[in-house]
Amino acid sequence: MATTTLRQLNGFDETPASLADATLILIDYQNTYVGGVMELDGWQAALDAAESLLARARAAGAKVVHVINDGGEGTPYDIRQEIGQIHPKVAPVDGEPVVVKSVPNGFVGTDLDKHVDAAGNENVIIAGFMTHMCVLFTTQGAFLRGNRPTVVADASATRPLPSVLGEVPTAEVHRGALATISDLYGVVVASEKDLV
Repeated sequence: MATTTLRQLNGFDETPASLADATLILIDYQNTYVGGVMELDGWQAALDAAESLLARARAAGAKVVHVINDGGEGTPYDIRQEIGQIHPKVAPVDGEPVVVKSVPNGFVGTDLDKHVDAAGNENVIIAGFMTHMCVLFTTQGAFLRGNRPTVVADASATRPLPSVLGEVPTAEVHRGALATISDLYGVVVASEKDLV
């Protein structure tokens, strides 16, 4: 039996956003994820894809918003320290706002909504760290506020997770998060190369 998504049942458009007509939201590309206790599997390949995605978005004239998580002093997300800073490969340039959040959904308790609305784009393109956490929940947040999210799979990464049924390997966590997104919250593309 073929699987039907909630998006299909609702008749939602499955066309990916185009770079020229979308706001790019880059989530939590912080140094904490490239080494140490929070190091993600596949972070290097995802970061390289994000670097290419960012360059293409800038060239297309897209509005770019960077989102980072601040866990406070002494945490792996301390934005006052090097560990909490955005990786140099995808660092913001002048005119690109940085939104600081403290929960997985980047729209909660921040001004991300104002940046998205000011750009005037219904479409948002989302990628980042971690797929199953801040990418998933920020995509959900965008969907619930009426935006049309497109998530870039190869520019996102995550890690294995423990569960009561045994450890869930990274690939399954990543695929599961992307499947949850594509079931309802947004369009998922395999690669930034799939965007026009």
